[in-house]
Amino acid sequence: MILENIISIFILNYLRKNRDLTADFAKWEKLLRIGIGIGVALIFLEVTHLLPGFLLTVLTIALFVALSYLVYRVPGFSKGKSFVYAVLPYFIITSAGQLIQNLAPDFFGKIDTYFETAEFFAFIWAISVWWTGRKQKKALDAERLKALEKEKEFQMSQALKAQLEIQVAERTAALTRQKEELETTLSELKAAQSQLIQAEKMASLGELTAGIAHEIQNPLNFVNNFSEVSNELIEEIEEERSKKQEARDEELIDEILKDIKENLGKIAHHGKRADGIVKGMLQHSRTGSGQKELTDVNELADEFLRLSYHGLRAKDKSFNADFKMDFDASLPKVNIVSQDIGRVLLNLINNAFYACGNSEYRIKNPELKPTVTVSTKKLGKKIQITVSDNGPGIPEDIKEKIFQPFFTTKPTGQGTGLGLSLSYDIVKAHGGELNVESAAGRGTHFVITLPTGH
Repeated sequence: MILENIISIFILNYLRKNRDLTADFAKWEKLLRIGIGIGVALIFLEVTHLLPGFLLTVLTIALFVALSYLVYRVPGFSKGKSFVYAVLPYFIITSAGQLIQNLAPDFFGKIDTYFETAEFFAFIWAISVWWTGRKQKKALDAERLKALEKEKEFQMSQALKAQLEIQVAERTAALTRQKEELETTLSELKAAQSQLIQAEKMASLGELTAGIAHEIQNPLNFVNNFSEVSNELIEEIEEERSKKQEARDEELIDEILKDIKENLGKIAHHGKRADGIVKGMLQHSRTGSGQKELTDVNELADEFLRLSYHGLRAKDKSFNADFKMDFDASLPKVNIVSQDIGRVLLNLINNAFYACGNSEYRIKNPELKPTVTVSTKKLGKKIQITVSDNGPGIPEDIKEKIFQPFFTTKPTGQGTGLGLSLSYDIVKAHGGELNVESAAGRGTHFVITLPTGH
């Protein structure tokens, strides 16, 4: 009867851990522990044969009967019914067999095989009932969890509904208020947009002026230097003329006069050059009539490339970059508003110098010489102007945004985000296209395509 006692101990322990009692915990805890102790004692007596088998069988049956009584009569232990129901046939058959074996051994020998068969089927019954009960318990637990989840969801939905109603009311009031604010803000934004566009134009003009100032310095230096040299030569003539007629060196005087004449020619040449630069500055600084005129694009690109380069160097002494030109000599003159296309070129070239001359990029690529290349090409009835740099390139995810107004990759305060947008609009107004070709780490190419008009 060892197995029967083990089963009783298992059920008693299960009841102890899964009771639903709301009172008298200590009393029932003590009673269940006593039952477990009796079961352990019966196993010990069974192993040691200290008591007769018949008495042990009766005690084992008594323990199981008491256990069954608790399960079926005390509501707090109802969870154990499934276990008792599963093992009851097996327990009845084995207990009956033990009693018959102890009271009538000869008779038991005749029906022993029947009991073994019955015990086998009772064991199968116990396993199947236990397995079915286990599945049902899991299903019930799952249903209970679903019910709890649905209850929680319902409570949450009710709370969310109440919260949403409050939020809708608040949002409605906020939207009404925002509508009024947006109407006011819209008018302010329109005014601010006009100011920003003007600021972008003025910034472009400032960079242009800085480049012109640097460019004009060279011819002025020549004028000053040749003027000083000419003054010195005149002083030499005066010294020579102050001598007596027979002591004068007429050949020396002729050579000095020749040098002065050459110097005056050079002064005139560089003065005209300075005058041309000033006239160009005035031309490009004026708003202009917006009238198109035949323009040599090669000269325009060359002028603005140099002005951009010198302007950036004037603003930043640490600026270090190179530039190249690759112009198509067969390029025809194009009917354009030169001030507007010049502003486009200046903006694209400034951006190119900024990209490849960026200090962070140069630190990462010390072997790379920052270079900007401006090239032109004739394409049938169109011309193409390309501004290229060997900078870090434009990431694919922002390439489509660069022509949008107010979008900029420069740090705060270093760009308005309007330069490329305005350039795009100017090129479109000329019937052309402005495209970008770039890949991360492979530089950038801005391509302007303009119709020749003939």
